[in-house]
Amino acid sequence: MPAPSKRKPIADPHRTLRAVSVENPYYSRAHAGNATNPRVIPAIINIKESAITMLYSRGRLDDAQLAAATKFRALWEAVCRGTRAIDYGREPVDGGRRADPIGERQMHAADQLRRVRPLLGEQGYWLVSRICGEGYSLGEVVRPGSSKRAKLNAANDLRSSLDMLCEMWNLATRR
Repeated sequence: MPAPSKRKPIADPHRTLRAVSVENPYYSRAHAGNATNPRVIPAIINIKESAITMLYSRGRLDDAQLAAATKFRALWEAVCRGTRAIDYGREPVDGGRRADPIGERQMHAADQLRRVRPLLGEQGYWLVSRICGEGYSLGEVVRPGSSKRAKLNAANDLRSSLDMLCEMWNLATRR
């Protein structure tokens, strides 16, 4: 039996949960000096929740690219997951009218995505929508059996597309 290692593991690379600092949603500027009102608080995130959080946790994306990916995901979910069908079999109420299946928020999100598409081009929009919007991993986006180089190229294309979104939405970019 080999002797046990004296080195302590710094971090397990296969862990799925990581401790991060996030902005406090209950922070108040009125009580800024108070110790019970911190600006940032500790939180635990699941880094395998999406490819974006995995890339960010490994240092492959910066804060602005993460913000752009998060904004794109919010717009994508507002457009794709918020629609509902009109129920024609529902009994109408006196004085009431049918609810509009497409809301104001969805129309605004669709307009934002419509402006993003020509900026990124077809290939860039496809890549960002698959990874940020639909939650695919880099391995699922490239062809099955592709080389590591293909995944690295996809990651580079994703970073450049997110940089373009950062410029469009006036988010801080790397300099």
